[in-house]
Amino acid sequence: MPSSRFRRVALSLPAAIEGSHQGRTDFRAGKRIFATLGYPDDKWGMVKLTPEQQSVLVEAEPEIFRPVPGAWGKQGYTNVRLAKADQTTLRSALTMAWRNVAPKTLLKLQPTAKS
Repeated sequence: MPSSRFRRVALSLPAAIEGSHQGRTDFRAGKRIFATLGYPDDKWGMVKLTPEQQSVLVEAEPEIFRPVPGAWGKQGYTNVRLAKADQTTLRSALTMAWRNVAPKTLLKLQPTAKS
């Protein structure tokens, strides 16, 4: 999956905007980052999950998901291997990450999102 598809899926979520943080492209719901492209390099993206969500995804799809190394990974930050992620899997992970940070007013815009 190219980074352009990751970007397109992230920006398809309600009121998601693209920004930049520490020289990397990020995606935000309100003012909070839910995903980043190019971390740790161009082959990866990152989604902000809960530790429980991370555990489920890493166990189910270890070739696609891995905890970000170090303390961030223990908090749920999860790398996504872009080349291995299909659109459905990516949409699910990005939607979870979006819901984890979105303000309540935005959550009402997507009542059927998978968690």
